[in-house]
Amino acid sequence: MLTAPFKEWDLEKIATFASKSGIEGLEVVVSPTGGHIDVEKVLGGSAGEVLRTVKEKGVRITSLAFYSGRILLEKSDQQFFKKAVEACTMLDVDVLCCLAGMPSPGKSKKETLRTDFKEVYTELAEFAGSHGVRLAMENWYATLLQGLDNFDLAFEMVPNKNLGLNFDPSHLVHQQIDYVEAVYHLGDRIFHTHAKDTEILDHRMHYVGIYEGGWWRYRIPGRGQINWNAYITALKDVGYDFVLSIEHEDSFFDKEAGFRDGARYLNSILF
Repeated sequence: MLTAPFKEWDLEKIATFASKSGIEGLEVVVSPTGGHIDVEKVLGGSAGEVLRTVKEKGVRITSLAFYSGRILLEKSDQQFFKKAVEACTMLDVDVLCCLAGMPSPGKSKKETLRTDFKEVYTELAEFAGSHGVRLAMENWYATLLQGLDNFDLAFEMVPNKNLGLNFDPSHLVHQQIDYVEAVYHLGDRIFHTHAKDTEILDHRMHYVGIYEGGWWRYRIPGRGQINWNAYITALKDVGYDFVLSIEHEDSFFDKEAGFRDGARYLNSILF
């Protein structure tokens, strides 16, 4: 589970909740202004304490998550990114989830991929690789990773095999991109996955059209259009054997109920 919704909880309380809810792994938010793990403290020697906290609850940290939309422009975010990579190594975590970044001012998404993205992520991927950490970019459609053509361009610009995806099928559904075919297309570039569903409101779409909003919304897994059996099968087919990290953005559930519902559903179909 991505810990983001529990802004007011500490890591111990989150780990306790996860353990009682059938959730075995934590995608833990970190940031320069806070997060559920203090990166500076980890680098200062607190890694053992953090690991004991989650181990005592029967869960583990499967990734750290630093989602900065301004990673291509803000040098301070790039420096924190590197600290997050170093924290991963101290916590025995080999995946850092991140964003590709937003389009740079005055540039299209493809122009940004060919310039600023190439420059920044060439350096970050090399740095992460030297620390044994893989970078998993979430394909949020608002960032540079809109459409599989941009996925391909990103990996053409930064071919480092240490750079991959935190693959989220929910961002492809409303773009009418086949998320199962995308899994086969991307294969070993998928380092991590988000488990989030998308519900299409056909009656609304047929009324306002595709260029207006409000005809799709994010849901807990099992509450939308995604065929999770087919998606999981495709992941297994390409050799993926890691987490399904529930990302909770479903307005019909409070924080605890949403994660419990998603975990219950996914655990019932995993094979």
